[in-house]
Amino acid sequence: MNVVLIAVVVAAVAAGAGYFLRKMLSEARITDLEKSAKTARDGAARELETMRRTAEVEAREKLQQFREQAENELKQRRAEILKGEQRLEDKEKLISERDRDIQRREQSLSDRETNNKKLGEELELAIQENRKQLERVSGLTSIQAREMLLKQVEEEARHDMAKLIRAVEEEARRESDRRARNILSLSIQRTAANHAAETTVSVVSLPSDEMKGRIIGREGRNIRALENISGIDVIIDDTPEAVVLSGFDGVKREIARLTLTKLLADGRIHPARIEDTYKQAKAEVEKTIMDAGEQATLEANVHGLPENLIKLLGRLKYRTSYGQNVLAHSLEVSHLAGIMAAELGASPKLVRRAGLLHDIGKAVDHQVEGTHASIGANLAKKNKESQAIWHAIEAHHGDVEPQTVEAVLVQAGDAVSAARPGARRDSLESYIKRLESLESIALSKKGVEKCYVMQAGREIRAMVKPAEIDDDEAALLSREIAREIEKQLDYPGQIKVTVIRESRATEFAK
Repeated sequence: MNVVLIAVVVAAVAAGAGYFLRKMLSEARITDLEKSAKTARDGAARELETMRRTAEVEAREKLQQFREQAENELKQRRAEILKGEQRLEDKEKLISERDRDIQRREQSLSDRETNNKKLGEELELAIQENRKQLERVSGLTSIQAREMLLKQVEEEARHDMAKLIRAVEEEARRESDRRARNILSLSIQRTAANHAAETTVSVVSLPSDEMKGRIIGREGRNIRALENISGIDVIIDDTPEAVVLSGFDGVKREIARLTLTKLLADGRIHPARIEDTYKQAKAEVEKTIMDAGEQATLEANVHGLPENLIKLLGRLKYRTSYGQNVLAHSLEVSHLAGIMAAELGASPKLVRRAGLLHDIGKAVDHQVEGTHASIGANLAKKNKESQAIWHAIEAHHGDVEPQTVEAVLVQAGDAVSAARPGARRDSLESYIKRLESLESIALSKKGVEKCYVMQAGREIRAMVKPAEIDDDEAALLSREIAREIEKQLDYPGQIKVTVIRESRATEFAK
């Protein structure tokens, strides 16, 4: 019991001692902290005082710098203001001098105007006096003299105009002829064409004259069957070992020729065999037509044509115009127009296509109403060809006015191909009529005394009366005759018009 009590007392004493010890330590720490805080406050105060003094010194220095800078700027601005004032004073002096100069000039102009007005009045009086004297001396009024002068000026102007027109036309003609000859000669040289005149008959050779009787048949049944099914006239005459097939349709004539050739090779000739052979020959000719159309597109370098147009193009192989094969003519026009387009910067591809198709209407013109140009244009439209193509086809004979360079080139290529020597045959009657028309056009003009048509209608020479037509009027007359020929006649190539004025003076020595 005593031990426990002693332990409790010891524990209480120990706890009290710890409390007092902790309390003393806390008070010592607080004292140290207060001393440290006081020391820090004193240091901060000294540092703040130092910073304040430094800031005051810097502020005084910056203020002094600002003052010096402001004073310098003020001095510069004062100097600039003084210079500006000096310039203004100089400008005012210059303006004042100019004002005085302008006033002097205005006064001088006013004096001149007054003097000119006075001189004008005096000149008007002198002109009126001179006019009265001229009217009195010439016996003409001023109106009559003016009309006479205007007439004289008009005649001189007309004379000068005629000379100018003649000079300009000669220069333009020389240049255009030179360039046209170069382009055409280049096109013709690069295009080789075969000119073989074709007729409306085909001749079939026979192995012997005995075959004529077999072709005719009993009571003429074989020849009638062949003519009825083919639509071609079979002419059997005294020509040895030959039969003539006559007809205007080249395709039908070719089918009839092939039919007769097959019958002669087979030897069996009777109406039933003729009908079977005709069908075979027709199928072969149709295939030949398609092959000919495709070959023409390859030769012309034209691609993408519809099958319908290729077939119609092949039919032109058996069509002639003035003895000229139309397919060969179309190929030639395609080549010629394409070369000219390349020389002139147009579209050769488009021109070749239009040139190849320009006569496509001739393949069906006996079945459809209208000119072959309009028929061909409608065919091109239906087969979805471009407007440039069908317009060139429609305009290649001048039925409509050509609106594009390509249309003009196709027209030129067609004319060149038709005008080649030996390309076409013309009847004597139409040839004579054309010559007579040329003479009548020239003789209808005033002052033309005689007229001669030369070089197969390629040149016309008109003799004029020298008393009625002078040199300048002769130039105008040749132009009028040429324009009249262009309006009234159709002809291949060009016609040269020459007006000849001859003046002779004759005297006798006695």
